[in-house]
Amino acid sequence: MTDTEKGFRLGRRGFIASSVALGSVAPLAEQAFGAQAQVVHQPGILTPQQPFAYFITFDVATTKREELVSLLKKWTEAADALMAGKSVEGLVDSGEIAGLKDRDLTITIGFGPTLFVKDGKDRFGLQAHRTPAMADLPRFTGDQLVDARSGGDLCVQCCANDPQTTLHASRALTRLAYNIANPRWAQAGFLPSFGKGKTPRNLMGFKDGTINPDTKNPASADRYIWAAQSDLPWMQGGSYLVSRIIRIALEHWDRTPVSFQEETMGRKKLSGAPIGGHDEFEPLTLTQKDRDGNLVTVQNSHARLAAPEENGGAQILRRAYSYDNGLSFTAERWPPWRQGMEMDAGLLFMSWQQDPRNAFVKIFEKMSKFDMMNQYTTHIGGGLFACPGRKEGGYIGQALMEA
Repeated sequence: MTDTEKGFRLGRRGFIASSVALGSVAPLAEQAFGAQAQVVHQPGILTPQQPFAYFITFDVATTKREELVSLLKKWTEAADALMAGKSVEGLVDSGEIAGLKDRDLTITIGFGPTLFVKDGKDRFGLQAHRTPAMADLPRFTGDQLVDARSGGDLCVQCCANDPQTTLHASRALTRLAYNIANPRWAQAGFLPSFGKGKTPRNLMGFKDGTINPDTKNPASADRYIWAAQSDLPWMQGGSYLVSRIIRIALEHWDRTPVSFQEETMGRKKLSGAPIGGHDEFEPLTLTQKDRDGNLVTVQNSHARLAAPEENGGAQILRRAYSYDNGLSFTAERWPPWRQGMEMDAGLLFMSWQQDPRNAFVKIFEKMSKFDMMNQYTTHIGGGLFACPGRKEGGYIGQALMEA
C-alpha cells in the first residue's frame, strides 16, 4: 500500500474500505494526471455496524457562506484524522481515548433541509440545489416530535467499538464548530454484539433488521441505498438518512404476554422466524392461513406492514441503535394510560435509502396508522439529512458548495 493510499484509508473501515466493496474506487494515481477525481461513499452507511453510536445535529449560526465552507473543510480534515487514529490539527486533544485500541471509528456528515431554506429564506444561496428527495417529511399519525430533539442544518454520525470514542469524535467536531454552528440535539446509542453475521436484538427482545437489502450486492445497494444517477450531481455517491428517536413503553411491553408480542411483531421472539416458520430468513408468511381461515401473520403486524411485498417493493437499510436516557415523566398513549416516571429508552432509528419519498415515507405512512406496535412506541424526534459522496482529496459537501 502506498503512502497516498494509507492516507486515504481513514481507519480499518474508512472511505476506501467501504467503497472497495462496491468496486467504485478509481486508481488514486489518476489525480496526479489531472483526471477527474472519483466520488467515494461516506463510511458509516454500508460499514458493518459498530456497537456504539453518537448522533448529533447542529444549527448553523453564521450567515457567511465562506465560514460554512471553512467549517466543512475543517470537519473533513478532522474526520480523516480521527478515523486514522490521529489527533486533530489545531486542537489540544482531550485525551480521554489515549491507549484505546481497535476503535474502528467512522464519521458520516450530512445536510438537513433547513440548510437550503429556513423560514422561507435562502440563507446560503443553496435553495436551487435542494434535491426533490429532500422534500419535508409529512407529519405522520401519532407523531409527538419535540422541536428540541428534531431537525438540524447539519448532522454528524459517529460510530465505533466503544462509546468513549464516539463521544471524543463528536466533542472534537463540536469544538471546531464554535461560533459557526451550535449543537441542536444529540442521542447516543448502543448495540450489543450477538456475533458476526447475527441480527441484533432491540430492547423489545426481537431481532431488528432481518429484511435489510443485500448490502454486499452492488446492484442492490445502487437500487435501494445510493442516490440515483438522475439525482443532482452533488449527491452522487451519497445516501439519504431518516433518523428517528422512538421511545418504547418498555414497562407496558414487559407486561404483555409473549404470544401477543409475537402477534404484534409478526415474528417469533427467540428465533426471529416468521409466524408459522422456523428460520429467521424464511419468507414472511403473508398469504398463509390457519385452519380457521385467518391470516397467520395478522394484517396489522409490524413485520407485514414493513415488508417490501406490502409496499410496492420499497426497502430501507435499517442501521438502528438502542438508547437509554434514564427516567422521565411520561403519559402513556394507550390503556392503561399510566402516568409517572418511566424509562426513557427505545430506538435510535437510522434508515438509509435512495429516496425517502419512495422508501421511509411510503413504508411508514401506512405503519403510523395501522401498526399494532404503535400502542408501545412513540416517535419523539429525528430528522432528514442528505449525506453526499466525496471526491478524493476534496471535502464533504464540496460539490454542493461549489455548484
